[in-house]
Amino acid sequence: MINAFLRYIKSLQFLKALLIAIAMAIPVFVSVYFFDSIDIGFGIALGSILCVPADTNGSLNHKFYGILSSIVLTFTITLLVGYFSHFLPILVPLLVFLIFTVSYISVFGFRASLISLSGLLALVLAFAYDSSEISILQHSICIAIGGIWYLTLTISTQVLFPQVQTDYLFVNLLEKTADFIKSRGDLLIAKDDRTVLLEKNFVLQTEINELHETLREVILEKRANAGFSNRIRRQQLVFSRIMEIYELAISNAIDYKKFDDLFENHPEKIDEFKVLIYEISNHLKHLSKVILKEEKLNFTNSFDILLKKIENQIELYELQVGLPESREEVILLLNYKTYQEKQIQNLIDIGRILTKYYKNDKIRGIKDAEQFITPIDYDIKKLKDNFNIKSPIFRHSLRLTITTIVGFFIGNLLELQQSYWILLTIIVIMRPSYSLTKDRVKSRVIGTILGALVGVAIVLVTQNTIIYAVIALISLVIGFSLIKQNYRNGAAFITLYVIFMYALISSNVLEVIQFRVFDTLIGAVLAFVGNYLLWPVWEAKNMKEFLIDTVKGFETYLNEINNFYHEKGETATSYNLARKQAFLKVGNLNAAYQRLMQEPKSKKENSALIYDVVTISNTFLSSLSALSMFIKNNERGLAPEQFEIYVKHILTNLQHVISSNSSKKIDSLDNQELKTAERNYSNYYKDLSVTRDLEIKEGIPISDELKIALHETQLVFGQVQWLYSLSTNLVQKIGKL
Repeated sequence: MINAFLRYIKSLQFLKALLIAIAMAIPVFVSVYFFDSIDIGFGIALGSILCVPADTNGSLNHKFYGILSSIVLTFTITLLVGYFSHFLPILVPLLVFLIFTVSYISVFGFRASLISLSGLLALVLAFAYDSSEISILQHSICIAIGGIWYLTLTISTQVLFPQVQTDYLFVNLLEKTADFIKSRGDLLIAKDDRTVLLEKNFVLQTEINELHETLREVILEKRANAGFSNRIRRQQLVFSRIMEIYELAISNAIDYKKFDDLFENHPEKIDEFKVLIYEISNHLKHLSKVILKEEKLNFTNSFDILLKKIENQIELYELQVGLPESREEVILLLNYKTYQEKQIQNLIDIGRILTKYYKNDKIRGIKDAEQFITPIDYDIKKLKDNFNIKSPIFRHSLRLTITTIVGFFIGNLLELQQSYWILLTIIVIMRPSYSLTKDRVKSRVIGTILGALVGVAIVLVTQNTIIYAVIALISLVIGFSLIKQNYRNGAAFITLYVIFMYALISSNVLEVIQFRVFDTLIGAVLAFVGNYLLWPVWEAKNMKEFLIDTVKGFETYLNEINNFYHEKGETATSYNLARKQAFLKVGNLNAAYQRLMQEPKSKKENSALIYDVVTISNTFLSSLSALSMFIKNNERGLAPEQFEIYVKHILTNLQHVISSNSSKKIDSLDNQELKTAERNYSNYYKDLSVTRDLEIKEGIPISDELKIALHETQLVFGQVQWLYSLSTNLVQKIGKL
């Protein structure tokens, strides 16, 4: 409990919430103390909080320009809405134009969507302006000053404490990767349906991919601006090791059903692997605690013991079953053991880097590093291309505009005390997808009611304004620190903050609580109904597009693997970029599937078929990665002709999937050629096995050349066979979507 609390107050989200509280409290205090007025301080505090959405994890440059854009947008919108707030004939068309336009800039990506949120919040909070002491122009200038004040604070904090954001991201990534590794162990021993575990994997992969993207941006941008310092070198190397751990885990392309059948009578062989996988997961979490200085680095020797147990079990299995009957299973287990040894070596490497055991001359930069940062496309052409009803962002902008205007009129007709709270709820809750909106509605309503109940209890116990002020300040910090991790609890604390801030200036606190709950419920209902009825975007309609985009990534990655198999030396930049894109596109497919599963049953068209497609796609990526990692990390011979034939047929299948949405026809290949390649592969492996059997009879130890040939043929042949089978399944499934 104590450790959890200490970690919480050291977290980036808590520090950021503390910064928000400081950015808001100081202007209000100075305004009241020196000018005997809260209006100026309130405007500056409001300007600070309006910039918070744009202050997301990422590079310093992107953060600076993102917040600066928010300042310009919030100043302009506050001035326009405030100036025309009492002229309905002008105000309503202005609101329609602003809401649609500001929400529509989300077409430029995630950071643009956060800037858009800042603008929409400014639009709603412009209705909160009610001052006889300062004009709307002065209030808008205070908003801009507040934004500049917050920008100065957050940039200064990141410059003075650059390690805080990076350490937080590394800790988060290590813990998510540890969970992913552990889920692989769970899949290995699961006896029942593995669907739940696979769906958990999909979620983790999406989260890990997002963290990879953010860390790439942060580390590589630092390198570009600050040079290749020792700290940046170590960060880059730690990141590359975590990436390799993740890719190795993905490349562990196990046919679980085959494993179940092969080792049904020898489950102890698998149990030993499970114990080792759990230990690897635990050590990753240990490394995250080392970064946070919660634990001292411990180079455990349990790995050697566990590997020895696995080795003994493999030798025992070989004796129990005998050769050549056990050869396939033994090679399978030995390959799996080799994979675990590589994971352990990566863990040891991370430990050495953290303790500075690596010499600087052993740390190399990433070749063509800037290419690995996903570019943000701000081409104005995007606005034109998305200006149609088929675009999800266009639909969302239209939907949000109509729902907000309806909320505006309801608030005016009912003459509610703080009717803009309805609009605020709509803006905060409504998202482009139904599933995200539904989750937010549920969390927002529950959080608001919880906060209101606690607020009522406190008001009935005490009317002390000092206590109210303290509760408001603490609730502000906790609320903003929780809002991303737990939206429901964050909403509860922010409700407490709003209640007790109003309690400081209003005598009727219970009435404030009543209106807060009532307005939130109206806004939540409108957001939910609007998202369900007004041009909803159901994920089932888009899954085919996500699949085709994923398959394009597979095609590029497989071509790069094929090229690399024929070459020696380091991997090319194009290979690494293709690998990155393949992982990201599968992550996008997984995220779309998760959204689909939260939609109404009536809208989940072909959900069982889509699950099959997503599972096959993840398995395909695993198999591609396994093939890639073997070629990359092992001595190998020349790529055989059979390999070329398999790759040609797999690529043809992938092209069939890609062309399924167009009139382009892909010619089918001669299956006889593939059957010949399969026969040749099998005969070659049998010849190698016979040679080894003869050597065993004569007591000759296995040569390195024969060992390499056996392992390469077994793994490469197994993977290309599986890839062809999976690609054939994708062709069949895409025709049914």
